[in-house]
Amino acid sequence: MEKVMRMARRLLPVAFLLLYVLSALPAVVAAAESSTAENSVGSTVYVIRAEQSIESGLQEYLKRAYSEAEEARAQHIILVLNTYGGRVDSAEEIGRIIRTSKVPTTAFVQEKAVSAGTYIALNAKQLVMEPGSTIGAAAVVDGSGNLITNPKTVSFWTEAMREAAKQNGRDPNIAAAMVDPDFKLDLTELGRTKEKGDILTLSASDAVKVGYADYTASSIDEILNHLAYSQPKVVEVKPSPVERIAQFLTQPVVMTLLLIMGIAGIAIELFIPGFGVPGIIGIIAFALYFFGHYIIGFAGMEDVILFVLGILLLVSELFIPSFGILGILGSVSLISGVVMAAADPKEAVLSLALALVVAIVVVVIIAKRFKSRGIWNRFILRDQLTTEQGYVSTANKSSYLHKQGQTLTPLRPAGTAQIGDDRVDVVTNGEFIPAGSNITVVRVEGTRVVVQQWKQDSK
Repeated sequence: MEKVMRMARRLLPVAFLLLYVLSALPAVVAAAESSTAENSVGSTVYVIRAEQSIESGLQEYLKRAYSEAEEARAQHIILVLNTYGGRVDSAEEIGRIIRTSKVPTTAFVQEKAVSAGTYIALNAKQLVMEPGSTIGAAAVVDGSGNLITNPKTVSFWTEAMREAAKQNGRDPNIAAAMVDPDFKLDLTELGRTKEKGDILTLSASDAVKVGYADYTASSIDEILNHLAYSQPKVVEVKPSPVERIAQFLTQPVVMTLLLIMGIAGIAIELFIPGFGVPGIIGIIAFALYFFGHYIIGFAGMEDVILFVLGILLLVSELFIPSFGILGILGSVSLISGVVMAAADPKEAVLSLALALVVAIVVVVIIAKRFKSRGIWNRFILRDQLTTEQGYVSTANKSSYLHKQGQTLTPLRPAGTAQIGDDRVDVVTNGEFIPAGSNITVVRVEGTRVVVQQWKQDSK
C-alpha cells in the first residue's frame, strides 16, 4: 500500500500539471489571433477552410473561427469546403454555427462537398462552386461505408437536408434526392430523372442550373469581386498548432495507441520497481489522450479524475484484500473516464477493449523478460535449504537399522523405545509389543523406524 501511495503522489502532480499546461495553450493562441482580428474592423472578410473529414475537431475549430469573425465585426465569411463528409452529429452542429452566425457565409466548394459536406454547404446564405466540383451523395452510411436503410435514420436526415435547403430558397426535393435512394425526381432543367435506387449528385454547372449554386468561381478573389466590397481586408483563419495536434490525437487509431501505451506503461511501472521510462510514457500517453479530447470539447477535469481514481483503485487491489471489490470499482471508474471523455462512447469502448488486450500482451512479455525484478518476488520465498548447502531437513535415522533396543512404552503399534543412548519413536508392523520387551530395528523409512520383538535363543 505504501508503494501505491508513493506512486500516486508521483503520478498525480505530473499528470495534472501536464494537462494544465497543454489546456492553456489554445487560449494563448486564440488570444494572439483575436488581437490581430481586432485591428481589422471595417470591410473585413474572413476566409475559413474546412478541407478535411467532418468530425468534432473541425466543429470546434469552426466554432472558434466564427466567434473570432463576430468579435472582429467582419462583414462576410467565405467557408472553403473540400470534403468527402464525415460525422452527421458534427455536421449538424456546424450547420447550426453557420445558421446562427451574425456574419453571413458564402460556402465555396472546391473539388467536392459530398455527404455531410453538402449539408454544411446548404446552410450557407450563398453557395459558390469551383468549375468541375460536385455536391450531393448525402445518403447515410455506417463506419464501413455501407448504406444505412433504417427508415427512421433516412427520414431524419432527409428532413434535415430539406430544411437546410428551404431556409435559403433552394428546392428541398433536390436535397431529399441526395439522401433517399427511394425518392424519384424529374430534373427538367437538366433533362434527366433521378430514378429510385440512385443517389443524386450535382456537378457545378448542374447545381447552377437547378438553383443550388449561385454561380461558379475559380478562386477566392473571384468571390471577393462578386461580393463587391470596397478594398476588403481578407483575414484567413487557420487551425492553430494546438488544434491540429488535438485533431490528430483524437483519431481512432492514435487514440487506441495512446491507451495502449498508457495502460502498459503504468502496469509495467507497477510490476517492475523504480519510477522510470515506462511510467513517464504512460503518464504522457494518458495526458495526451485527455488533452486531445479536452481541446476538442468533450473531456473535462471530472473525466481525468475518474480515470486516475480507477488506476489507483486497480493498483490498491494488488495490496489490499477486498475480494475483488476494489478491482471492480477501479475498472468501472477507469472505463467511465475514458468513455465520458470521448466523442463516440461506442468507439471509445472498442478502443479501450483493444488497448487492454494489447497492453496485457505487452506487460506479459516485459514481465517475463524482467521476471527477476518483478514485484511478485516479494511474495515468493527463494531461499533453498538444501543438503548441498549444509542444511538437513530431518534427522538421519538410517543408522538405527539392525540395532537392538528395549521398548519404554507398549507398542500399539507405535510407541517409544530405547536404542543405544537415544529415545526413538518406533512402530511395529501391526503386532502388539509390551513395555520392557527387547526389539530390533528391521526397517528405516525416512523418519519411520519399524521394529519387531526380539528374543534371545535359550541355552
